[in-house]
Amino acid sequence: MSAADILSPREYEIARGYADGETYHAIAERLCIAPSTVRTHLATIYRKLEVSSKLALRDRLNGEPPQAGVWTDYAAVISELALSLEEARGRERVMSEVLRIINRSRGDISEVIPAILGYALELCDAEFGILFEYHGGTRFSASFSRGIPAAFRDWLDTQGVFAVGPQTGLGRMAAARETINIFDVRLEDTYRSGDPLRQATAGLGGARSFVAIPMLAGTRLVGAFTIYRQQVRPFVAETMVLAQTFADQSAIAIENARMISALRSGAIAGTET
Repeated sequence: MSAADILSPREYEIARGYADGETYHAIAERLCIAPSTVRTHLATIYRKLEVSSKLALRDRLNGEPPQAGVWTDYAAVISELALSLEEARGRERVMSEVLRIINRSRGDISEVIPAILGYALELCDAEFGILFEYHGGTRFSASFSRGIPAAFRDWLDTQGVFAVGPQTGLGRMAAARETINIFDVRLEDTYRSGDPLRQATAGLGGARSFVAIPMLAGTRLVGAFTIYRQQVRPFVAETMVLAQTFADQSAIAIENARMISALRSGAIAGTET
């Protein structure tokens, strides 16, 4: 039987997109489903078509027979391991690309940070992300964002540098200097008490699950790397470790930019004296 006969129309559409190089996030955006749903479909697709790699999937979709091997008893395990391996390779590729972007930025973070946020959303299965710059005390400003709803973006722009409440995710993160993982932003007292940031996050951003990760330069807080899901799907430990890596890379990029800016300013001052 052909792949089209074995798979449902939705499974075939996902399989074709993935085989052609689309990411979970790109497929999910196109089909208006969650990236985690894409992965669940792909595990079923791999099992049904008896394939263990993206290359083999492409061959099956193009009419090749299934691979020889023992699939009946171990199909679910094999499909899960195959996808996990491909995801690990994808993470390595992304991290290499992030380092390459930082190295070639020459202190210009206007493209670096949005790119890092984009990769974070893709690998962490999140709808939008914001990098908040820290201004001391409880004050932050939303410096960069990716995928954010326009109404929430506009609200943050009008706030400029603003003080956050001590019980908000950002407030707790700033005080503890540790990652804050919120199951559902609407279930906390901060939301019920009418905190402006929490109300905007939920109402204008449509966020439900949220994680705020401190960006540190040594022990100094540089900012907060935040990612959001618009469904109640809490971030698991593995995802937060991955997001922490993106936060660390963002902190490095910002510190590099500040250092280069200071050097340039010093050089200009030297030429004027």
